[in-house]
Amino acid sequence: MYDATEDTYCYPGTPVLKNKLDLRTQAELDEFETFMSMQRAQEPLRKGRLTTNYYRAIHRHVFQDVYHWAGRIRTVRMTKGGSPFCFPENIDRQMHQIFSELEAENEFRDLTPEVFAAKAAHFLSELNAMHPFREGNGRTQTSFLLILADQAGHPLDLERLDPNAMLHAMIASFHGDETPLVELLLQLMRGR
Repeated sequence: MYDATEDTYCYPGTPVLKNKLDLRTQAELDEFETFMSMQRAQEPLRKGRLTTNYYRAIHRHVFQDVYHWAGRIRTVRMTKGGSPFCFPENIDRQMHQIFSELEAENEFRDLTPEVFAAKAAHFLSELNAMHPFREGNGRTQTSFLLILADQAGHPLDLERLDPNAMLHAMIASFHGDETPLVELLLQLMRGR
């Protein structure tokens, strides 16, 4: 569960995020959000330059049916398990920096699988530490990762993804150990 200070995203006195259907229980919202985001995630996304705006467009696409703020950078400070994510006032600058680095590195094209996995794991780790959205960061990261890997010539097979392994790899990367994430990405590459 996330902790957010002065969370204007939630209905007063509850941890339930304000949503388009005005669902007031977490169970109802979870069910609706899961259903709608899975539906939207199945729709093809256009290919293009992998920029900050493109990343925000992925979030907007996946969560457009659920939240009015889909695709917008969060405005509250958040922590999870006592670990703080990037302060909202720094998110735009940090995102611009990592996406500029991604562009400078040709979006990780023409790399060996091992080098791609290491660079993609580091990028994903940085993006996760930013946590630019109030909700839906993991699903947006996964959608973006699929596009990044595909465009770089290292498509991933999400059918083989173990969600618990991914969660543990992301937590380890948040604390500075990207090795489990690199190994997981290598295992997900098609043809390996």
